[in-house]
Amino acid sequence: MIPTIAWQDDYVVMIDQRKLPFKESYVVCKTPAQVISAIRNMVIRGAPAIGVAAAMGLALGAHRIKSQNRSVFERRFRQICEQMGCARPTASNLFWAIESMQQVVTDNPQASVEELKQLIRKKADEVLAEDQAINQAIGHHGQVVVPDGATVLTHCNAGALATAGYGTALGVVRAAWEAGKNIQVLADETRPFLQGSRLTAWELQQDNIPVTLITDNMAGYLMSQGRVQLIVVGADRVAANGDVANKIGTYSVAVLAKENKVPFYVAAPLSTVDLSVATGKDIPIEERDPKEVTHSMGRAIAPHGVSAWNPAFDVTPNRLIHGIITEKGIARKPYKKSLKAMKTQSA
Repeated sequence: MIPTIAWQDDYVVMIDQRKLPFKESYVVCKTPAQVISAIRNMVIRGAPAIGVAAAMGLALGAHRIKSQNRSVFERRFRQICEQMGCARPTASNLFWAIESMQQVVTDNPQASVEELKQLIRKKADEVLAEDQAINQAIGHHGQVVVPDGATVLTHCNAGALATAGYGTALGVVRAAWEAGKNIQVLADETRPFLQGSRLTAWELQQDNIPVTLITDNMAGYLMSQGRVQLIVVGADRVAANGDVANKIGTYSVAVLAKENKVPFYVAAPLSTVDLSVATGKDIPIEERDPKEVTHSMGRAIAPHGVSAWNPAFDVTPNRLIHGIITEKGIARKPYKKSLKAMKTQSA
């Protein structure tokens, strides 16, 4: 698997996902502002990966604060955290990571500034390592729902590129493949940013897992023909009641799955579950540049001057979801009870 994000000396290095699959290049971030820009501009994307990037970016920011006065350090670090929180509004992991890093300061009231910097860097390292372990646990729990011989449909990219490694939805696929199951994957292209065609298809090819690319509007037809046995997608935020925000188009896939009686699962770490949000109606939906719709890979694909709308996510209601696969197991209905129990267990 290609490493999504890593330390290089005291800098954060991440693969530039905007260039894939045509070019494998890396972006070096030396400041928290550069990490924020990388998150906002989709150099790195996927909720778990955004959380890891935020933690590492805040460690960069803490390291760059020159004052040895703790009060000054706390004020400046808090400002960096606020700036990081504005990078993208939907992914719960971003805010979970920020809170985790702030908690380091709160939990060490007697630490000097230099000690705080070391503790914050250590926490960022832990977030990076834990994400990889969590994804493998998600894969372990999720692969049991993958029938041998199944064709699995996925939407967007919830693989190693969307995490610190291994993946959530693709982690389930990887674990099933590693268990010896004879499976193949159908990857929705995922308009308008084409995460499925550019990233998922490329990533699965790297691992020699059979993958076939389809356009987004083919999914329903293939389900109706009995050519899809399971659907697994990732998540950017999960509400307390089990409603799930994920890449735009996920809701449509879920509706089609219910109509065609195909099991629809979500794979996500518990850090993506936001118990402070009661339902999916309360999840903020990011709207991105309309140019992402009117252009593809830098070239216009629509008439000049036409208006376009570009919500980046939609919400799938819990009634359409068979289960939410986490590192602690598979949450089942009623989600309000099962998700709360899992979050309490992981605290």
